[in-house]
Amino acid sequence: MIEVKDLHKKFGKNEVLKGIDLNIERGGIFSVLGPNGSGKTTLIKCILGMVLPDSGAISVDGKPLKNNFKYRNEIDYLPQIANFPGNLKVNELIAMIKDLRDSKATKDEELIELFKLQPFLNKKLANLSGGTKQKVNLVLTFMFDSPLIILDEPTSGLDPISHLRLKNLIFSEREKGKTILVTSHILSFVEEIADEIVFLLEGKIYFKGTITELKTKTEQPDFEHAIASILSSSYA
Repeated sequence: MIEVKDLHKKFGKNEVLKGIDLNIERGGIFSVLGPNGSGKTTLIKCILGMVLPDSGAISVDGKPLKNNFKYRNEIDYLPQIANFPGNLKVNELIAMIKDLRDSKATKDEELIELFKLQPFLNKKLANLSGGTKQKVNLVLTFMFDSPLIILDEPTSGLDPISHLRLKNLIFSEREKGKTILVTSHILSFVEEIADEIVFLLEGKIYFKGTITELKTKTEQPDFEHAIASILSSSYA
């Protein structure tokens, strides 16, 4: 589904990606992890076409990204922080995004019901809490039927019930054969949903595989200690 070959990216003198090679198979939930500054956000933005790499190549569904922007129509993306005009009402924002994507097949009504957003549809975004804004962003992300979904810290601000609904939504999308990339600092959430993890460290891929395989590699009894072991060795 996603193929990354020898990807390099610098910002000034700071080399953020140092020859990334990565294959993400079609279908499944893959969590991209790593400490701050490891390159995970830059990698995600390169896949989205928001950052241009200095060298290397990326293809999505067998199609090279270079000089090709239409592939983005096949991706649904939840940014970590989404800034929308505060004077827009929720229903106006949803209608605007539907017009921009020019898609007739949307699931906005189903998702509005799932996250109980009916009372907020006529409210301005500026007047919403952070958690409610996140629910709106989730509707905007999942209402289209794209084969690739990228979620950057999707649980941010969510209450426990909405957290559970999101988790079940992600599982239902996987059952449809979709590929889902997730970044999250909530290790318990990652452990619950991820089929595989990709762990970046200092601009390189330290590990790709299942959580069970990571625990074996680090000789740790649980996921949290396995991650702590990696970070401890890297800062030693």
